[in-house]
Amino acid sequence: MVESTGLDAVTGAFGYTGKYITRRLLAMGKRVLTLTGRPGRPNPFGPQVCAFPFNFANPAELTKSLQGVATLYNTYWIRFPYGEVTYEKAVENTQTLIRAAEAAGVRRIVHISITNASKDSPLPYFKGKGVLEKTIANSRLSYAIIRPTVIFGPEDILINNIAWLLRRFPVFAVPGAGDCRLQPVFVEDVARLAVEAAEKDENVIIDAVGPEIYTFNELVRLIARKVGSRARIIHLPPGAVLLLGKIISCLVKDVLITRDEMEGLMANLLVSKNPPTGRTLFSEWLDRYAGSLGVRYASELSRHYRRGAS
Repeated sequence: MVESTGLDAVTGAFGYTGKYITRRLLAMGKRVLTLTGRPGRPNPFGPQVCAFPFNFANPAELTKSLQGVATLYNTYWIRFPYGEVTYEKAVENTQTLIRAAEAAGVRRIVHISITNASKDSPLPYFKGKGVLEKTIANSRLSYAIIRPTVIFGPEDILINNIAWLLRRFPVFAVPGAGDCRLQPVFVEDVARLAVEAAEKDENVIIDAVGPEIYTFNELVRLIARKVGSRARIIHLPPGAVLLLGKIISCLVKDVLITRDEMEGLMANLLVSKNPPTGRTLFSEWLDRYAGSLGVRYASELSRHYRRGAS
């Protein structure tokens, strides 16, 4: 077992996946600190979790923040480039974080990646994740790499906004034939897998995938039925769906869907060849949360980039 000092660090503990990891650690009696790009963001854990800035531009301060940490849980990444933050910059920042963890004497890193990440991928999102997996494997850190697909949960963005579109518009456009597959995984299952992996000694790569696989058609129709949508589901070329997405993005002042997400979905990169590791059925979760899912639009830009946004 990895020796623990009782202090762990979680990047983005006030965000989505990081919050669920942090809850588990606190319930186990661990002390937790977080590294965040928005230190002034509301802290749902109060004095239980101290927040430090990422300090990517000052590696010495970043290393100082990680002193005494046994395990670093890294959820830092970007869904799409925005402003000065590009995929290349996100890779560079994460590599700075990894070097700081090495210098601080962190014993183990649990890194949240994505299924089918590859440094040779033509898709920048998947390529960046693959490059970082290689960096971690070549580091001095003991590691566990967790590879989720589409993560669903109460604070989800992508699944929520599918439901929002189905509630608000008379038609819903599916790219292509809609037979591409995805294997959604519950955020609590991702957190459980991450914390369990931290307790092991060996270096591991684990796909975090749910027990159900859907075609995109099946997923959309299931959500439509559960939220009571009467929207007509139509099929359009992927380029046309992206164009519609851009138009709606302008209306909501956000980024609804990216080309990387579309192409990753169409290439069946959001399913695993390995047995399911998640326990929660998306269909059962949907039964429970259908009443609130998609009632409000979930904005990526408001959540991560706009100061003062809730």
